[in-house]
Amino acid sequence: MTNHRIDAAAETLTGKAQSALGRLTGDSRLQLDGRLNEVKGKARDAYGRVIDGLDGLVEKAPSDLREPARTGLDFARRKPLLTTGIVAGLALLLSSMGRRR
Repeated sequence: MTNHRIDAAAETLTGKAQSALGRLTGDSRLQLDGRLNEVKGKARDAYGRVIDGLDGLVEKAPSDLREPARTGLDFARRKPLLTTGIVAGLALLLSSMGRRR
């Protein structure tokens, strides 16, 4: 379990607690913040699971590709938002190329 997943679990738990406290006190703002934190925590957990899964694939890669793959994973760990943006941009580019044909 990586730091992303540990932080995500803590954020999800905090969000659930905030949401419950908001319901008890009738504070809709606290309830909304709690829901937002819960969703952010779940998203970070999913990202951490993907990174953990890719770690396992790197170990199975041919020896000459392991070091570049590890470098890419280290970048993804340090800059998760940028990595997500790059992947989303590539997906958009590839989907638009498929439509033209």
